[in-house]
Amino acid sequence: MAFESFQQLLRSIQGRRNTGGFADIQNPQQIAFLRGLQKEIKHEEALSTPLSELKVVVFDIETTGFFPEKGDKILSIGAIKMSGSTIYHDDTFYSLLFTEMEIPSDIVQLTGIQNDDIKNAPLASNVLLQFLEFAKDSTLVAHHANHERSFFKHAYTRLFKTPFKQRIIDTTFLFKIVDSQLDLVKLEDFCKYNDIKVVNRHHALGDAILTAKLWSLYLERARNIGCDTLQDIYDRYARL
Repeated sequence: MAFESFQQLLRSIQGRRNTGGFADIQNPQQIAFLRGLQKEIKHEEALSTPLSELKVVVFDIETTGFFPEKGDKILSIGAIKMSGSTIYHDDTFYSLLFTEMEIPSDIVQLTGIQNDDIKNAPLASNVLLQFLEFAKDSTLVAHHANHERSFFKHAYTRLFKTPFKQRIIDTTFLFKIVDSQLDLVKLEDFCKYNDIKVVNRHHALGDAILTAKLWSLYLERARNIGCDTLQDIYDRYARL
């Protein structure tokens, strides 16, 4: 997609503070633009790409709660690009997302995101478009990805009237085939187990970077036990 066309789309919805979400996007040409971005994603190629060459965007979100279908919102998105086990620390994405919803006090304490911060943030629709553009050539990776997947599916259906089609790889697949007996869940516990210093926890970009460091380590370990592609990882996981 031409960068100019993408910027035109963003300008066409800029500045609207509409809690109905994608009352923002009603023009059929704009919907077609979004669907065109989705079509550029090559799902099957990722399965057979050598892990040493696989392009991924490791990302994380902070939210007001756990249930988008009950009204919880995405507060921030952070992401970092990788190729194989190489982390591109200068190729990142981060943004807060506008919402009129009051952030629960426990979430404010956990994330440090204040209500005043999100009142001046870009529209959720703009940020999600920008994130899709940032990640379109890559496979998405998230730590225990059900949370991210549920919020993205809900947001793209509600806002863009089109399903969210990108594959999101759950780090669990990779961790389990390497350390099948390891009984850890929290990101910080995995980091401590692997001697990764935990910094900027519960900040979307900070958590994305921590997850990227884990992905880099475990990707090399998976290759060392004979996994050359994502398909190999899935096949081995299915045999656990």
